[in-house]
Amino acid sequence: MQENDFEYVGFWPRVGATIIDAIITAIITLPILVFIYGADYLTDPDVPFIAGPADFLISWVLPAIAVILFWLYKRATPGKMVVSAQIVDARTGKSLTVEAATLLTSLPCYLCSWASSGLPSILANRDGMINWRAA
Repeated sequence: MQENDFEYVGFWPRVGATIIDAIITAIITLPILVFIYGADYLTDPDVPFIAGPADFLISWVLPAIAVILFWLYKRATPGKMVVSAQIVDARTGKSLTVEAATLLTSLPCYLCSWASSGLPSILANRDGMINWRAA
């Protein structure tokens, strides 16, 4: 497959997809975290960034695993499905391998972008760079 066979998804559809994914993640994780840590988890300003092992597992590890599984089996997260975007290998057009989804670039970039509210994606888009993950 040639590079020009891809239609790259624009910036705003990717932002919309990220917002949809964030809402879905919050709907699933927040009730569990409130059940474990109590209502203070959401309202107490003194709660640390990661409140404990369960918080780390539920807020970071499980969503990362879910993203990898969606990328491998559906080629998109639910938000990307809504905007009709797929995650593919830019060279082959095929689904990502497990290695590509986890170790090479995808997951670290995705988590960094997620953790900083999408700032790297905004900066990359401003400079005109193409994000291969949203082909």
